[in-house]
Amino acid sequence: MSRRFLPSLTIGMATLLVLAGCGRPPQQQMPPPAVGFVTIAEQPVALTVELPGRTHPFAVSEIRPQINGIVLKRLFVEGSTVKAGQPLYQIDPAPYRAVYDSTLATLASTKVKAERYQRLLSENAIAPQDADDARAAYLQAKANADSARINLNYTRILSPITGRIGASTVTEGALVTAQQATALTTVSTLDPIYVDVNQSSAELVALKRAIQEGNANSGGALTAEVSLKLDDGSTYPLKGHLQFTDVTVDPATGAVQLRAIFPNPENLLLPGLYVRATINQGVDPHGILVPQNAVGHNQKGEPTALVIDDKNIARLKVLKTGRAVGNQWQILEGLKAGDRLITEGLAKAMPDAPVNPQPAGVAPAPQPSNPAAH
Repeated sequence: MSRRFLPSLTIGMATLLVLAGCGRPPQQQMPPPAVGFVTIAEQPVALTVELPGRTHPFAVSEIRPQINGIVLKRLFVEGSTVKAGQPLYQIDPAPYRAVYDSTLATLASTKVKAERYQRLLSENAIAPQDADDARAAYLQAKANADSARINLNYTRILSPITGRIGASTVTEGALVTAQQATALTTVSTLDPIYVDVNQSSAELVALKRAIQEGNANSGGALTAEVSLKLDDGSTYPLKGHLQFTDVTVDPATGAVQLRAIFPNPENLLLPGLYVRATINQGVDPHGILVPQNAVGHNQKGEPTALVIDDKNIARLKVLKTGRAVGNQWQILEGLKAGDRLITEGLAKAMPDAPVNPQPAGVAPAPQPSNPAAH
């Protein structure tokens, strides 16, 4: 190739390179990601806790005979409601009535003798010791008659409480003995009914500390409202209240027993039923609640959240959370009223990077497109 053609070739290649570069768009900087936020506000937060528990009768009476004898009749329907004082069993009264009649006869005889000796004593016809002996015999006969009458009354076994009665362990004709180990039946008072639950002692201590520091208000343990969810997920229609909190901690579980009392007019709650009790333990007057999906965790396992500063920069905050309230977390530390908390677009937001904030639930404004430069 001739040397005189080299400058022309060089100029031509340069021209082609310029023409090729004319259609390539310039490098563009990505716009800040659009995120949705909510503005943190303080509000009264009910401090509730949901705990598993079981129902227990308000009162339980195991029916046992006080005397020996043969059961003549059962006087109740198993599974029915009985009233206090209602007859439950009839034990053969014949031998006890005979003893009672005998003691009455002895009582009448000793009474006459004691009265006669008292008259003779007033006339100095007998020694005072004879009159005293007659008086003592009369009093002893009276005590024997009272004892026989009590045993005769024990032949009819009465219910000491009102409630639902269970199955009978004996039938007519069975021999029963005084204070036997096996109960004849059991009567349980189910209206009202107890619900016993266990709560972590650490949670109770934290609640008491919050009340002492003024971060929570409590209406008192005996007025705390309690609601129930049954084993099938339904809600029990009547509210109960917390009756007491035990004063000791179970060393095996680290829990404290709480007992609530519920009205049960329809006997829907039966003893031994598994339930979940929601207990209202107080109110945080300056509570902060945030959606659970806005709270993440760092490598240390600490809860975190992203907030937007006044320059629209996302900032990572380490939080201290309390209890769950529905689908929200109670925030104890890390956020304050007025903070803009990112709740939407969290996957696109990066700590210490700019963001395009919009109120949560509002569609972000479209980003302007830059025309291609030629």
